[in-house]
Amino acid sequence: MTLESPGYIVVEGPIGVGKTSLARRLAQTFGTELLLEGADENPFLQRFYKDPKGAALSTQLFFLMQRAQQVQELRQGDMFRPVRVADFLIEKDRLFAQLTLDDDELKLYQQVYRHLALDAPRPDLVIYLQAPVAVLLERIRKRNRDYELHIDAGYLQRLVDAYTRLFHQYNDAPLLIVNAAEINLVEGEMDYNALLERVAEVDSGRHYFNPLPFDLSK
Repeated sequence: MTLESPGYIVVEGPIGVGKTSLARRLAQTFGTELLLEGADENPFLQRFYKDPKGAALSTQLFFLMQRAQQVQELRQGDMFRPVRVADFLIEKDRLFAQLTLDDDELKLYQQVYRHLALDAPRPDLVIYLQAPVAVLLERIRKRNRDYELHIDAGYLQRLVDAYTRLFHQYNDAPLLIVNAAEINLVEGEMDYNALLERVAEVDSGRHYFNPLPFDLSK
């Protein structure tokens, strides 16, 4: 199969859905630069999961400053290698801010956001991964990161609902919505190749990829 990248690809979805792992694999497949969210670099994140109210603002402001730097890197990238894969969409910062900050904190966050005047390049394709909360919790526990041990089902459900609202209205780029609950896009060759075929078909609008998992016993 001849692979042609659609250009600047963004993989998004809630915590535990597998967006970073898929982004890594896509970047390897297309031989392109990989831009990661960098959650591990946020010194406030572990505090946030232990004390969401106390650490929400510092966590969000750190991510916002980090995002401003990443947007600058995107815009200053090598003009001869314009293809990139990222595991975050700039809109996610406001999504998390609205979810975690109180009214006064949100006003401050919005002031800083406007001051930074973030103008991220428009993706050529957004891949939105979906999975139920129970699946997300299982995957989070399986990867066993210390700073994620305090994530609970209630927070994840609010996050899933926020992502659903975001992408229900999203029309800034071609969108491929993927049901990732039953498939393995990281180690499963057939699942991954089926996704690549679907990606090749998307050039505009909203599309869906809802495959059944491959049963190798048949």
